[in-house]
Formats: sequence, C-alpha cells, structure tokens
Amino acid sequence: MKAALGALLLLAGCAAAPEPCSAGAGPATIAEAYFGRNVKTRAPVTDAEWARFMAEVVTPAFPDGLTVLDGAGQWRNAAGQISREDSKVLLLVLPGQDQAAARARLAPVTAAWKARFAQESVLTVFRQGCAGF
Repeated sequence: MKAALGALLLLAGCAAAPEPCSAGAGPATIAEAYFGRNVKTRAPVTDAEWARFMAEVVTPAFPDGLTVLDGAGQWRNAAGQISREDSKVLLLVLPGQDQAAARARLAPVTAAWKARFAQESVLTVFRQGCAGF
C-alpha cells in the first residue's frame, strides 16, 4: 500500500511540473474574460458603452496591452432553455505572473462590469503558457 501511494505521489509530482518555455519565451498566465452584452432591464450594451468601459476600466488596469474579440455565445439556463448573446472577449497575456496574480488583477474589472451593467457573472479562464515578444 505504501509503495502504491508513493508511486501515485511521484506521478502527481511529474504531472504538475510545468514544461520549460523555449528560448526567447518565458512563463506567462493567459487570462480570458467573456463579457456578455445582454442586459435584462434594457437594450444590450452598445459599442459606445463598451468603448467607455475600455477607456475607464480595462485599459488603466492593463496598460501594457490586451486583445479584444467579438463573440457570439450561448448557454443553457436552469430551465434548460438556450440563451444567446453577443459578447466581448478580453484576452490577456501576463508574462511572469501566476494565476493568482492574474485573477487578482482581473477581479476589479469583472466586478466593475457586473456593477455597471447589472450582470450576474463574467466567465473567466486562466491557464499557464509561454510568451515571447
């Protein structure tokens, strides 16, 4: 039993070890945030409102660079109905930051979106990768 447990711990340690980045690249966290544009109490978030949110909230939080993509998403609610909405996808590559630091930097942005546009949530995804410029 001890041998089996030891082997499992050894395998878990190997699986958790990140692969080194290739020459010219370093470790980075890639963060994605999906901002749904439908608002229950009014018309969807306009392009002008998104631009203002970018200028007032997103760009000051991530002045070194970012990418924004247009999205068309869907999800199934608790009643089993499919809901569709346009979205904005914020893509961030954060060299030298771990996922906890990336999450902490992005949290005020998603909180501001939820407060400003009465949203329940913002889908966020974090993963480790390598980046080089």
